[in-house]
Amino acid sequence: MELLKYRTHYAMQIKPEMQGERVIVAGWVHTKRDLGGKKFIVLRDKSGSIQLIISKHESEKSVIDAFYDISKESVIMVEGIVKKSDKAPRGVEIFPLKITLLNKASPILPLDVSEKVPADMDTRLNARILDLRRPRVQAIFKIRDNVLKIIRTVLREKGFIEVNTPKIIATATEGGAQLFPVLYFGREAFLAQSPQLYKELLASAFERVFEIGPAYRAEESDTPFHLSEFISVDIEAAFIDYEGAMDILEEVVVRVLDGVRRENIEELELIGHEPPKISGKIPRITYDEAIEILQREGFDIKYGEDISTPAQRKLGEIIEGFYFIKDWPTDTRPFYTMPKEDNPNLCEAFDLMYGWLEVASGSTRVHRKGLLIAQLERQGLSPKSFEYFIKWFDYGMPPHAGWGLGLDRFMLILTGCRNIREVVLFPRDKKRLTP
Repeated sequence: MELLKYRTHYAMQIKPEMQGERVIVAGWVHTKRDLGGKKFIVLRDKSGSIQLIISKHESEKSVIDAFYDISKESVIMVEGIVKKSDKAPRGVEIFPLKITLLNKASPILPLDVSEKVPADMDTRLNARILDLRRPRVQAIFKIRDNVLKIIRTVLREKGFIEVNTPKIIATATEGGAQLFPVLYFGREAFLAQSPQLYKELLASAFERVFEIGPAYRAEESDTPFHLSEFISVDIEAAFIDYEGAMDILEEVVVRVLDGVRRENIEELELIGHEPPKISGKIPRITYDEAIEILQREGFDIKYGEDISTPAQRKLGEIIEGFYFIKDWPTDTRPFYTMPKEDNPNLCEAFDLMYGWLEVASGSTRVHRKGLLIAQLERQGLSPKSFEYFIKWFDYGMPPHAGWGLGLDRFMLILTGCRNIREVVLFPRDKKRLTP
């Protein structure tokens, strides 16, 4: 048994069969009730909660005084005796012999951690630390932690190594849109939109790399699905094309869904959500097929256009669950995307959708220098601005492909949350820079 200074057990380690044992627990005062002869405190720690019972006639005066002195969210340490009780949650409680107040909380809280009083999103985010103490909110981030573990496990099994690329960069990754400029020792620099160009170069050194890290977009969209800072899961792999990249992404998604359902049972019950299941392969439709479907549904969408949000919503109603849209018009994709050999107007690119929500995108990349320069010029970009990237294509750039998965959007699917800010610890958007 791990013996720490402030506790011998976590709350959820206390079991009815420990009747009569002396234990020490520590945590926060979640709730307190005074019924006269009996008084109750629910103590909460990282594992869960345990009820303390205080008796007017049996408890020490110091324990009774402590009950009246402490406020909700105060931090306490409790030494007491385990009591089996059919009336207590989980059939067990603690009879305190000593309560030590470690830090007293203000009697007026900006947020009710017990969730008996509802709060809107702004109130929750303004009091985010208290909000993150709520068991239901903690369940979301325990699921997120497991998702990250599973993703790393799957990618390492497939021979990927984890890398970290710069987030302060000299030039735009994808042409200059939606960049955050920063002052860098008297020069202008930018926050990275993605690790795209660095991960491509790293694929020529390590063959298979992945990164889980922040990306930044000066996103004007003020919606429940957009953030200015988000976590992106990126891979790049040499000697595969976009079909192989889709295979890897599909396995990651399937393994995460299965792992969360299997390993986060308590958390899913707490938030009241069951993640979707994938039976068989994820459907792969072409951009052409998507346009045909939408035109049949009466959408005035011209071939070569990007698919608008209303059109995506309709497509999501027709194709339920996860699906890929592949073979996009070349002009709708970044310069590093490989055109199809049999039809250069289309490219080897894909989006992973869930209903109408885009979760990931990827492609085969251009690995030939001449074609890369032509692609830059076709999109009105200066090859000189990308010289730091292009020059390495003279030294053996292999065929390669990759994708980026928006972890925060993926979490919406896994948890059933309706606002992306719920699944991010400290969200950053057009209006919010604190806490």
